[in-house]
Amino acid sequence: MMRNALGKTGLNVSRLCFGSLTMGPLQAGFDPAEAGEILAFAFDRGVNFVDMAQLYGVYPFVREGLRRAHRDDIILASKSYAYERQMALDAVDEARRALDRDVIDIFMLHEQESEHTFRGHMPALEALYDLKARGVIRAVGASTHHVAGVRAATKLGLDVIHPLINIEGWGIVDGTRGEMEDAVQDAHAAGIGIYIMKAFGGGNLHRRGGECLAYVLSLPYADSVAVGMQSFDEVEANIHFFETGSYTPEQEAKLQSKKRRLHVEDWCVGCGNCVSHCPQGAITVKDGRMQVDPEKCVLCAYCSHFCDMYAIKML
Repeated sequence: MMRNALGKTGLNVSRLCFGSLTMGPLQAGFDPAEAGEILAFAFDRGVNFVDMAQLYGVYPFVREGLRRAHRDDIILASKSYAYERQMALDAVDEARRALDRDVIDIFMLHEQESEHTFRGHMPALEALYDLKARGVIRAVGASTHHVAGVRAATKLGLDVIHPLINIEGWGIVDGTRGEMEDAVQDAHAAGIGIYIMKAFGGGNLHRRGGECLAYVLSLPYADSVAVGMQSFDEVEANIHFFETGSYTPEQEAKLQSKKRRLHVEDWCVGCGNCVSHCPQGAITVKDGRMQVDPEKCVLCAYCSHFCDMYAIKML
């Protein structure tokens, strides 16, 4: 598996990053042993980079994968919605304890939108830089679905940016694909490490999987691409594509047969708690029930974490 330097961080990461969200409780709901086997399978085949988040609930899964793989070169990236100093310190400490790691390679602010949101999260960002100075984390970054978020992170000189971009520009909240490409290119030119998210539009573009991956892999500033994977077959297929530039016909057929959707149970009471936690603005409440705009939803399932009724599921 080809590896790239992640900007100026000093980290060398596999071009394929294992996106762990899809295996966790917000989506497939695997148990740690099952998820650990799949992760170890990927590690043994050359993937050395994992994307996580405090929200995802996947630390036990990744810890199990690390234990099974018996390798010490796996690069771990996580993120948190922390906006106060102590929240950020606690978030990093949680990751270290849960993963049994003294050092978390990359820790990021989750879903930053603009200079305004960075300003509101500045105490947390400063805490992350303090931890970097102490050697507890090796790089500081931010994830974003916004062009303005990339621009702000570049202006601040972060080490790593995890931006949303795909062939259709689906999920980019405040601009076009071209505008996001320009912003990310400028960030990379400034020495910031870039690893892409939502190459398949959250699964909405899965029937064009080869086309989607060919596009993101053609971007000269994409040091790595995070792809959510839930099976040995998906790991094998994506590694094959990253190494050869194509899927086999059998792999293509299997991937195209898979369909994901956000399901709302009948017991939804329309409380609206999910609305404010959708980064895409895809959720409304109508007639006492959650409604989802499929043109905006990127199937991240973040909303399910905030449903007190457990009425939202990713199927």
